[in-house]
Amino acid sequence: MTESLRIGILGAARIADEGIIVPARTLGHEVVAVAARDRTRAEAFAAERGIATVHDTYADVIADPDVDLVYSALVNSLHARWNIAALQAGQDVLSEKPLTSNADEARACAPPPGPHRAGSSRASTTGTTR
Repeated sequence: MTESLRIGILGAARIADEGIIVPARTLGHEVVAVAARDRTRAEAFAAERGIATVHDTYADVIADPDVDLVYSALVNSLHARWNIAALQAGQDVLSEKPLTSNADEARACAPPPGPHRAGSSRASTTGTTR
C-alpha cells in the first residue's frame, strides 16, 4: 500500500474542497496545512475543514517539513510563481489549471529530460471544473 501523503494548500479557495480535500481524505491522505493572502480567511478555512496548521505565507507551506505535496488553489495569475517556487524547493505540486500562464513558465515546471528520477519534483494539474 502507498504511504499516506501530507498535503499543504496554497490559497483558501472553495475549489480546494472538490479539488483536493475530499479526494485526499477518501484515499486516506491528510491535508495538514494552509495559507491564504488573509490569515483570518485561512484560519476560518482550516477550522471548517479540520486542517491543523495555518501558515502566514505560501512560502511557509512550501517549506513546511510536514508537507509532502503542495496543492495550488490560487488565482491563475499566481500559479506559475508559486508552482515554480514549490518545485524548486523539492515539493511535488498539484495545481488547479492552468499550471502556468505561458510556455516559458511551463518549461520552468518541467522535469529535466530523461526518465523520472526518485527525489525529483513533479507538477500536474487537476481536472476540476467550476
